[in-house]
This record gives sequence, C-alpha cells and structure tokens, in this order.
Amino acid sequence: MAKIRIRNMLFYGFHGIYEYEREQGQKFFVDVECVTRDNKAAETDNPADGVDGAAVYSAVRDVIENTRSMLLQTVATHVNEKLLKVYPHVGEVTTIIRKPSVPVQGAIDCVEVEVTTKG
Repeated sequence: MAKIRIRNMLFYGFHGIYEYEREQGQKFFVDVECVTRDNKAAETDNPADGVDGAAVYSAVRDVIENTRSMLLQTVATHVNEKLLKVYPHVGEVTTIIRKPSVPVQGAIDCVEVEVTTKG
C-alpha cells in the first residue's frame, strides 16, 4: 500500500448554494490522497502501476472547473469517483475542498469538506 498526496491545488470553480456563486465563481483549494491497494509501483517502477500527480491534477481540475454543484460534498465525491475510474489499482481516495469565500456574517478562514470513497 502507498499513499500519494497532492496538496493545496488552486482552482477557480462555480460551486455554492447561492446562484451568484455558481455564476460568478470563486477560488477553491483542494487536497487529494490516493491509497493504492498494493505497492506494485515500487517493484516495477512502471508509471502505469502508480499514481501520476500531473494526471491527478488534471482530473481534479476538470471536475472543479467544468461542473457546477451546490454542495462541496458533491464536488468532492465526483473527484473521488473520477480518480477511482482512472486508477483501478487505487482502493481509496480522500478529497478535501476548502472554500475561502463563504457568505457568512462573521470572520472565518474557510469552509472545508472531506469525503473518502472506497473503490
């Protein structure tokens, strides 16, 4: 088993409960952790047996930038599902999405959602 983490990816997306959030968009920060079923990549040194960080970035970017959802849980679940399809040798994906611009009456750093999906 191996864990591959990509942290603090920055994307501009169109997600939120309010219509103006889905129209105007905003920044989202994303962390992804992929847990492989085995550590075959270390034995073979074959990229097909591992997890390519650039490919993960592209998959996450596609979901964040090309879909619109009201809930961050939905977005994170779509990211996980996409990554599990791309990497059948990954047994679990965890995605954390941080939304710094939240329409609340008070000072906060961000709203963060974490979703783990098993393949």
